[in-house]
Amino acid sequence: MKRSFWFMRFLPTAWVVYAATLGPIGLIKKAPGTWGSLAGLLFYAVVYHFQPIPLYVITTGLLVYIGTAVCDEAEIRLQQRDPGKVVIDEFAAMPICFLFLQPAIDAMGGWPLLLAGFLLFRLFDIWKPWPIEPLQKIPGGLGVMLDDIAAAAVTCGILHLGVILTGMV
Repeated sequence: MKRSFWFMRFLPTAWVVYAATLGPIGLIKKAPGTWGSLAGLLFYAVVYHFQPIPLYVITTGLLVYIGTAVCDEAEIRLQQRDPGKVVIDEFAAMPICFLFLQPAIDAMGGWPLLLAGFLLFRLFDIWKPWPIEPLQKIPGGLGVMLDDIAAAAVTCGILHLGVILTGMV
């Protein structure tokens, strides 16, 4: 496999795998992607929710870039295509689910919209309807990350539509 993120090749394998699996989270035998998504949701609730939008977008872009690099290198080091224990992709995609929704989340008391976003994201990440499924076939870390980004974008769109239709904001 060709390496596309030069800076990752200098890291020890243990560090790459630890980052890709979010430490012990990806090593949970039952539903590691769900646990990685839950970690991303909690990270959103603690770190992202209170960020101004420009910082939110910059932080998300950086997290997705680093996540893509880690996924790319993890595939090489583990010699597997999109290993199930790699969950940094779910973690990095979760904040995308809630982009521009902070006022609605506050208006609803927080957790109802966060729970809906989590459940929708998991549905689309597991089900992978078109156009999400073809993205996963793109080689390397980009393919690993893109299907989760697409699932998060679809989730975000549905949440926005729900907020508009219910008149929450």
